[in-house]
Amino acid sequence: MSVAAIGLLVLGLGLIAWVTARARAAAFAGIGGDTKERPHSRPSQHGWYVALWTVLPAALFLVAWQNISGNLVYAQVLASPEAAGLPGFGLQRSTILNEAYALATGASTTAFNREAFALAPAYARALSFYNWIGFTVAMLVAFAAGAWAFSRLSPQFRARTRVERVMMAILLLASLIAILTTLGIVLSLLFESLRFFAMVSPIEFLFGTSWSPQMAIRADQAGSSGAFGAIPLFWGTIFIGAIIAMIVAIPLGLMSAIYLTQYAKPRVRAWLKPILEILAGVPTVVYGYFAALTVAPAIRDLGLSLGIRSSTESALAAGLVMGIMIIPFVSSMADDSIAAVPQAMRDGSLAMGATTSETIKRVLVPAALPGVVGGVLLAVSRAIGETMIVVMAAGLAANLTLNPFDSVTTVTTQIVQLLTGDQEFNSPKTLAAFALGLVLFLVTLALNIVALRVVKKYREAYE
Repeated sequence: MSVAAIGLLVLGLGLIAWVTARARAAAFAGIGGDTKERPHSRPSQHGWYVALWTVLPAALFLVAWQNISGNLVYAQVLASPEAAGLPGFGLQRSTILNEAYALATGASTTAFNREAFALAPAYARALSFYNWIGFTVAMLVAFAAGAWAFSRLSPQFRARTRVERVMMAILLLASLIAILTTLGIVLSLLFESLRFFAMVSPIEFLFGTSWSPQMAIRADQAGSSGAFGAIPLFWGTIFIGAIIAMIVAIPLGLMSAIYLTQYAKPRVRAWLKPILEILAGVPTVVYGYFAALTVAPAIRDLGLSLGIRSSTESALAAGLVMGIMIIPFVSSMADDSIAAVPQAMRDGSLAMGATTSETIKRVLVPAALPGVVGGVLLAVSRAIGETMIVVMAAGLAANLTLNPFDSVTTVTTQIVQLLTGDQEFNSPKTLAAFALGLVLFLVTLALNIVALRVVKKYREAYE
């Protein structure tokens, strides 16, 4: 019996505990009983109290048991007669054990090593033995904790307070997990970046104009020291994500929001708004295919027809498709901001003789501007973190150019390139990815903080 199956049985036992405790508490409340004493908590709260005591201790045991039982199974398998012929410590030994485990659990029906077939029955016996131990102990813990909680039920028992404290603890734990995860990301980036800056000058990294992180094998090879000037990467990120993409996304997103809120009929809006927001749910790799197979060749042919030197992969192709991708981010924020402007302001402007377009230009957009600006900044932070579209349509060349028909690269693309394949984490080439990630993290964090501050500072509260 697997741990997942045991978990489902524990949840079923918790459901039974909830129903039983609720029925017992209903008798306290006089539903099916003759007592006149007013209970402190509702029957459902008594039910949740017993259910939580039934499920949580058993769930904690299963989490701990899943980590402990693996070592016990491994030790029992190695002590079995079938493991006598295993080779010593090494890759072959690990491969045989992994294949035997896959055969025992049914994850695979074939194995490359014949020894795995002989070892699979020992793995199956060990897994079954310790799973049954886990099942027995989990059921005993769930039943004992549930019975103890059930014995405490009484009209005076403060089940509501206990349940609320448990839920508060769970919510606090979820918040701490999110905070600690963010802290772990920042610290991992920071420590590895400090290792990189111990090898490469921060001045060279932040202000250098040559990016060639390839490290030669021998000292006499050309470019053996590498070049880590990240200015071309920063410029490519800004050029594609903050300039070209925004030139596409801001006008189209804002105008679509104005049309949907001011001109479209309710039936048309009910259809167009979900269709527009579908763009936000399309996987970025699909946008990348569209950019590489459709937009990039068309941009190249356009440039050649105009007599402009053009590349098959260009900043313009990636920026246009990226702008289309983030239209829903701009449109949704602008839509909500414009719709939040009171109807009295619209009516007052129209009553003064202003046309609909004048009302939009002079009343609605200025009133909704904080939300629009916040949406634009959030869209920029989304655009500069995009990877797949740039990888497939903009190329990998670190060029410092103003020509949108040239191939450029971005920070995220280079992070993918630097961390692809087997890498040594002691070389500046690999550690450069963490330094780039730290810069990107700080930039996107700053953009999000600015967006929130703009919305908070300039937001007007309407009655």
